[in-house]
Amino acid sequence: MHNPPMTSLTLQSGALRCELRPDLGGCIAGLWCGQTQVLRSTPAAELASVRTAGSYPLVPYSNRIGQGALHWAGKDFVLPPNFAPEPHTIHGTGWESAWNVESASARQAVLAYSHLAHAAWPFAFDSRQTITLGEQGLELRMSITNRAAEPAPVGLGWHPYFAKTPSTHVQFAAQGRWEMAADMLPTVRLAHSGLDSDCSSLDVDHCFDGWNGVLTLTEGPLRLHITSDLNCLVVFTTTQRDSIAIEPVSHVNNALALVRQGGHSAESLGLRVLQPGETFTATMRIGVEQLA
Repeated sequence: MHNPPMTSLTLQSGALRCELRPDLGGCIAGLWCGQTQVLRSTPAAELASVRTAGSYPLVPYSNRIGQGALHWAGKDFVLPPNFAPEPHTIHGTGWESAWNVESASARQAVLAYSHLAHAAWPFAFDSRQTITLGEQGLELRMSITNRAAEPAPVGLGWHPYFAKTPSTHVQFAAQGRWEMAADMLPTVRLAHSGLDSDCSSLDVDHCFDGWNGVLTLTEGPLRLHITSDLNCLVVFTTTQRDSIAIEPVSHVNNALALVRQGGHSAESLGLRVLQPGETFTATMRIGVEQLA
């Protein structure tokens, strides 16, 4: 039996503190190392919107479904836009829903969310997040189980915003990068080796594929080692922003539409299809190394 949604939880391990808002999209309000922000952080009690959280879950898909147009198994669905003024639907339903606390301790919380089919997503599913804080980092594990009576497309990911200072540096290797049109949807894939760049001059909002699951972010007194078993990565920041979004995800943006347009296989785009009762699980870790 699920407990009612809780408004906040705090995990503590050594110098690391992680504050959660299960009721607000199952999000991470903040992650700190001592007084230093690791993620863009707000105390849980003060967080007013999931959009300003340190991180939130992406389920049952990542990024945008263009114009909310979902075509699946010969049927057409129109998903309502949820990111005004854009006409698209974005990031799934998990980030807009309350999650139940299945268990909680000083260092670990297990959150659960059950989705019944409705206009925002026509396939029922269950999702679970296990959030574990150790003295050297934060481990995230998320699963989705198809509860529909038919095969359903699914995706998973995380949308963390990391604190950014003038000295922040990002480095990771990839094989490709998807260019985007003015409507924020991907157009063409170009070969790309990833990034090895100071973030102060970085202006990027792209999905990279062929990521090897390892990224290093050096920010002030901290070096962060971000790892995942997913091989797509969305990176977003501008010169004006004081944070950088680094999003391990399971599939390329707008993957269903790209498959339908032709030229790319579902497998190459990371699109997964779950049979009824089948589960897909992904992991991410934020390792925190203090440099001084």
